Amino acid sequence: MAFLFRSKPKTDLVKTTKDLLANLLQGPSSIKTKNDTTTALAALKLALIGPEENDVDSEVTEKWVNALIKEDVLFLLTRCMGYTDINGFVTSQKILSFLIRWKPVDYPGSTDTPVVKYMVDTRPEIIYWLCHAYDTNPTTTNRLKTHSGKVLREAIKFESVTLAILYKQSYADVESPSTNGEEMNSSLNDEVLLWQFFEWIDKQTFEVAADCFQTFKEILTLHKQVAARFIMANFDLFFSKYHEKLVLSTSYVTKRQSIKLLGELLLDRANYEIMMKYVERGEYLKICMTLLKDDRKMVQYEGFHVFKVFVANPQKSDEVVKILLKNQSRLIRFLPTFLADRNDEDEQFRDEKNFLIRTVSVMADERDPYAFIERNAEGSQ
Repeated sequence: MAFLFRSKPKTDLVKTTKDLLANLLQGPSSIKTKNDTTTALAALKLALIGPEENDVDSEVTEKWVNALIKEDVLFLLTRCMGYTDINGFVTSQKILSFLIRWKPVDYPGSTDTPVVKYMVDTRPEIIYWLCHAYDTNPTTTNRLKTHSGKVLREAIKFESVTLAILYKQSYADVESPSTNGEEMNSSLNDEVLLWQFFEWIDKQTFEVAADCFQTFKEILTLHKQVAARFIMANFDLFFSKYHEKLVLSTSYVTKRQSIKLLGELLLDRANYEIMMKYVERGEYLKICMTLLKDDRKMVQYEGFHVFKVFVANPQKSDEVVKILLKNQSRLIRFLPTFLADRNDEDEQFRDEKNFLIRTVSVMADERDPYAFIERNAEGSQ
């Protein structure tokens, strides 16, 4: 039956789907309305994708995409995912994910797809609502949040979408044809969407927090130069939120994941300027040293990979040197037995730890040449 739907754009199906989705936004909907919406979405998915995605006819699909954009159905799909039944929002997620990555034959590979271009240039509200599915609204189910996350991660594979999340987007005077304009304007404000992720990760259930963190990580790592520029431009605010909401989180999973990501960011060549600025800060070193004493071994281990960047830096700031020297004797006693059970199974960890011990041990020698003479004199006796 797929060929019946895919032979030409079904304007009636697009408009019917639009009307059903618009009705869902108006208030409590009957079971029949939800069932009809789910049926329409299933028909739309079949028409767009067919039984299998590799069956797609690019020419026919392009006409469907144009019809959906013209009728603003993509925006309604995003807004209504939380108003349909389970099958409805799963189908919506599959439709949106497919449309975001779909492009016509011979379409330039390095540019945005038609739907991504539409989202960024014409309907940035779609990006907003995909992000805000992570909001702590109790009426939004965990499954909806994670399905929206899948769509969002499909979108942020494109640099232009990442830029939209990292930098301010103006939503002033935006009205949806299917919702009350005043309500829309009160919800959509001029903000940097990325800042919201710190709150969402911190306040969500385990499942949603993990999904939200994965999205957050991809925003910061898929387009490295874009993310690096943003972090450098907002250095103090970014790391203030990162430490407070993530590294010092009471959630073990969030804490561990965020420390691991921090280490990865600092050691990435694209973030060299960020790393050098980060390891100058004595207060950041203190946070890191606290992690080494955490009760949980994996937190200690991830913290070690951040700590080593401070110690290995050959151009330590006076503030960092002062803290390391103040704790020198304690570190020399502490590090040899630190995560000792890893010494045999993890050769790289053992070598790195030995390097840090040697580096910390000779720090006073570098600052005071007489200390080196005195220490060697004591050793020869």
